[in-house]
Amino acid sequence: MPISDSESVVMDVLWAEHPLASEDVVARLAGHSDWAEPTIKTLLNRLLKKGAVRAERDGRRYLYSPVLTREAWVANRSEGVLDRLFGGRVAPLVAHFSERGKLSRADIDELRRLVEELDDERR
Repeated sequence: MPISDSESVVMDVLWAEHPLASEDVVARLAGHSDWAEPTIKTLLNRLLKKGAVRAERDGRRYLYSPVLTREAWVANRSEGVLDRLFGGRVAPLVAHFSERGKLSRADIDELRRLVEELDDERR
């Protein structure tokens, strides 16, 4: 499901801790954004309509919890970027970061280890 960048900020709060009331989400975002309370509640409602979160009644308030997992969201976003920018191929993505000096020695070592693991699995 498509989640906007703004909605993902709210999801980050819920992925870190849930269930939370809307006031708790507002409080958690107070230091991270200049959004007013109505903006955050609008984002929560959008996420609710999309099915990314669920709300359970708790007295006079609702407690929000994520339905969409962070892992599923990251997989969807990363596949989208890979498809749009690199034709669905990983090698050009790695080359892009390598050419711009964005790969540290630790990154390269980790990539080498991952490739070796994949190679071992396919044998």
